[in-house]
Amino acid sequence: MNFSAYETGDFFDEMFGEDGRPRAAARPLARDIESLAAGELLNRQHAADQALIQMGITFNVYGESAGLEKTLPFDLVPRIVAAAEWDRIERGLTQRIQALNRFIDDLYHERRILQDGVVPEYVIASSAGFRPQCVGLNPPRGIWCHVTGTDLVRHRDGQIYVLEDNLRCPSGVSYVLENRHLMKSLFPEVFAASRIRPVDNYPIRLRDMLEYLAPDTVTSPRIVLLTPGVHNSAYFEHSFLAQQLGVELVEGGDLVVSDGYVWMRTTHGFERVDVIYRRIDDDFLDPDTFRPDSMLGVPGLMAVYRAGNVALANAPGTGVADDKVVYAYVPRIIKYYLGEEAVLPNVPTYICSENADLEYVLEHLGELVVKAANESGGYGMLVGPDSTLQQRDEFAGRIRANPRNYIAQPTLSLSRVPTIVKDQFEGRHVDLRPYILYGREIFVLPGGLTRVALKKGSLIVNSSQGGGSKDTWVLADNLSAESDSAPPKVAVTSAAGAAV
Repeated sequence: MNFSAYETGDFFDEMFGEDGRPRAAARPLARDIESLAAGELLNRQHAADQALIQMGITFNVYGESAGLEKTLPFDLVPRIVAAAEWDRIERGLTQRIQALNRFIDDLYHERRILQDGVVPEYVIASSAGFRPQCVGLNPPRGIWCHVTGTDLVRHRDGQIYVLEDNLRCPSGVSYVLENRHLMKSLFPEVFAASRIRPVDNYPIRLRDMLEYLAPDTVTSPRIVLLTPGVHNSAYFEHSFLAQQLGVELVEGGDLVVSDGYVWMRTTHGFERVDVIYRRIDDDFLDPDTFRPDSMLGVPGLMAVYRAGNVALANAPGTGVADDKVVYAYVPRIIKYYLGEEAVLPNVPTYICSENADLEYVLEHLGELVVKAANESGGYGMLVGPDSTLQQRDEFAGRIRANPRNYIAQPTLSLSRVPTIVKDQFEGRHVDLRPYILYGREIFVLPGGLTRVALKKGSLIVNSSQGGGSKDTWVLADNLSAESDSAPPKVAVTSAAGAAV
């Protein structure tokens, strides 16, 4: 396979320039791919597909046959990010998380940003993610958003935009780690010759961050990962991360509150828990504080948290910054708290609860992408150019009935990356979700999850909507920068039955 017939189309291509030649950062990769023997790339793609099945790298799909598990499709052609561009992304994400952390803390304390009119008070009062139960709460070390996944997209103009923030229970980092493991196994020669920044230190960084949150009186903190259970869409990731962190994977029934502390049931009796990496939404975390009908959480957990006897990551209440209406104000939030312009711009956004924006959106539904304020995974969304008249009429009714719940954005021409389609390369649209850890310092994982819309022409990259993923290579900029290297080659059986 070669790229001679590859067409970039009228889009920004992450691998090829407008002149049809590989971008500087991608030239070694293009050369290595084209140097493979006939059929070899397809054999390795098949080997990767089989390895995903054998390793059980899956996600659950809601709304389909109960508990249906799927493997996340993986494409061998990686997305490459040049060192200089990554430096800017890293600065922008660090800036954004600092500002959002201060914003969340302000909302649950002085509320200065509302009093000064930078963010309208009604936006917060009507936000499904705002938790009145968290007013006055002081999380350990003053940090609310410990783990964040921020979705980035590149438009035709080459600019990187922030598409949305995910500060509650962001998922997908397990696929980043497993994708890299696969690529290093299947392309050891490429990693030996390239300077690609590593991602396999993420579990160590995550554990260090969680330990940092433990009460000062605890010298050897016990950490657990709290999962809703096997039917959750991200259960594979929960179990994977627990194993990588070396911590217990627990459900709500495994924990109990007693004498002002949280305890875990074990075969040796009860053992105290100091830090909980929770993958359960606020509503289900503690039936004494949030939803009383929750069977997933731990009764009394919030009282222990308020007393400072257990740490939670992420802190309850962070979901207010996930609200897509709040998202529209983030550039102003950055300016307010940091006195800086946003390094990474937002996508221009129309707020349907504002009359002028509402009128414009209703008149231009066929041109816009409309999103529900608190939905995720590609649900609750209208892609105007791909919609029918009936769908637009239905969405217009929803928007009129509850304008606060909707925003709209121009339809972006998402950048593309060459993707293996049958026996050739075709461009497919991608986004990028880097992961940010906030502990003693802010750490941005180099790269993140590149999600790819496998359906031709589709702009929806979510796995629940048929998307797949790619490895993301951030190139080191100099010989002193740490980089990934190939491990001993792992034998993976190819389609022909030979070891790759």
